[in-house]
Amino acid sequence: MVAIYITLLQVFILSSIYIKMTSEDQDEKEKHSNWLNAHYDPVAGFYTFSTCITFADLNGDGDHKLVIADLGTGLYNMTIKVLKGTSIIQENTLLDLPTGVTSVYMDLAEPRTPGVVVASGSGLFVYKSMRPYYKYNLPLLPVLPEEAVLWDQANNENLDPLTLAEALDGLKKSHPTSSFTARTSHFLQIENDADARQFVDDHKHKPLKRETVITCVTTIKKSMAEDDAISCIVVGTEHKQVYIIDSEAFTPLQDYEIASVPVIVNVSGLFDVDFRMFAACRDGCVYVLKKDSLQSRVCIELDSSIVGMERIHKHLIFALADKTFSCYTTRGKQIWNLQLPADVLCTAVMDHRAKGFKAVLVGLDNSEVRVYREKNLVDIIKLNDRPQALCFGRYGREDSTLVAVLASGALQVMILKRTAEYADHSSHKGPPMSQKMKLNIPKKTQLFVDQTVRERENGTKMFQNFQHDLQLMRLSVAQTYLKGLQSSMTPLSDDPSMPLKLSATVRGIGPVFQMLLTIENTAAISLNDPKLATGLIVLFKYSDTIYSIKPLVLELPALAPEISYKFAVRIHCIASDRPAQDTITALIVKRGTKKPLVTANISMPVSEGVIVV
Repeated sequence: MVAIYITLLQVFILSSIYIKMTSEDQDEKEKHSNWLNAHYDPVAGFYTFSTCITFADLNGDGDHKLVIADLGTGLYNMTIKVLKGTSIIQENTLLDLPTGVTSVYMDLAEPRTPGVVVASGSGLFVYKSMRPYYKYNLPLLPVLPEEAVLWDQANNENLDPLTLAEALDGLKKSHPTSSFTARTSHFLQIENDADARQFVDDHKHKPLKRETVITCVTTIKKSMAEDDAISCIVVGTEHKQVYIIDSEAFTPLQDYEIASVPVIVNVSGLFDVDFRMFAACRDGCVYVLKKDSLQSRVCIELDSSIVGMERIHKHLIFALADKTFSCYTTRGKQIWNLQLPADVLCTAVMDHRAKGFKAVLVGLDNSEVRVYREKNLVDIIKLNDRPQALCFGRYGREDSTLVAVLASGALQVMILKRTAEYADHSSHKGPPMSQKMKLNIPKKTQLFVDQTVRERENGTKMFQNFQHDLQLMRLSVAQTYLKGLQSSMTPLSDDPSMPLKLSATVRGIGPVFQMLLTIENTAAISLNDPKLATGLIVLFKYSDTIYSIKPLVLELPALAPEISYKFAVRIHCIASDRPAQDTITALIVKRGTKKPLVTANISMPVSEGVIVV
């Protein structure tokens, strides 16, 4: 018994020493870090993303609360939770999965209290003082006439459920899945005949509706740029639409259609003045939308799926699924590109107003949050687990608070120290070493001095001679160009009725080559006049002692505008006793004419002679 007590005492002493050493290590890390670990709750049980977290002054007293839209299990228990400090003070149940949450000022009432807008399913749930205030459903989409007719026949018992399922399944083959209603999608998943008949009976007296699903939500200031100014709500939908909704009357002010499904929308400007929206979509493209135009255009095409998109001043910063971190201008020009050490999970903007700078927080799969100011890595934050959602802003009375929801469901809150300095920190400190090296400038020679004196004394005459030679060169170029146009010795046709473009590439190392001809009809597309180029053939001019070409004549089909046609020609170098190289001329001729429309001179590569062993 005494031995057992001694063993337990040793274990207790060792565990106390370990805890003390761990706490000392933690204190040492915090001492050299820019962040304070304010709170860590490993059993919080949150399941959410960065778009579903926001800070809001719900009572207008300057005490900002943390609002989290929790996805629950992914199928049920979806809730919206409000946290003050370290505890949950309010919780409301949601009917569908949330896709985004934001705070918006909807009126001019005092005190200035914002409303919380939660995008869930096809509707916007608005809370004022965290009480249900309003629900807005997006406009319904048109139902397919064939689908409506089939359901009407089934409701009037003119169509049995089995025949209805076969007809809807056949209709589904000729239309995309997104064009059908949710009722049809659920009905086609039923396998039991009795359940199918019961489903039809349950929905017999209900109208057929086709609803959309919100994919992202954000806000845009309406007429003033102040923090508490009235804003409009911007939502993107699963059916490739972007709506701008008035937060006072809850009516759609403007809607756009784009070529893909938006997942992130970033807005700059004022709605009543001028604005520009950037919609990052699932196809890896970023579309730009403007106030004065309902047409969208592709601004940036990325090589991978977009995980996060943030805007810093006039630059768009992207974190992609292929571990790249890049910056683009709003016109689509890439400024810089970085490779990250791990997969990107989430991003957020760090707006440090006290110090007057913005940075981007990037959550990685290795439990790190990297802070980038432009392309410079200024800080690395170590978390207790992989981050799933990040949010930076004012929490409670602290202006610079980072809230991280971890993959395990834990909640970690960190506060930026007031002594933190990011302005002068960079991964590239100071100028490069090459700037400190002295250049080996040679001494002035007598020849250099003589040339300098000559240029100083004869500067006017030398400039006049240069201008004279330049004009002669321009004249020679113009004469050569005119000669080429008159003899059709150019790869572009000057005939306005038959605009053609010819280019060629040669493949192989010899003695057998493949020449790939690319021919394009450059006429503009017109519905009234298709402007097809017909009756064309391609001839070749070459030295038959060096090359053999098959086929000698190419019969071209009717060339439609703005489509590139490719034709392959086999070329055999028959001068096998020596290395040979020559030029082959390709001519496009219209039947019944003597003058070629397009001529291209192709310089063949050197073909080594055939070695006979």
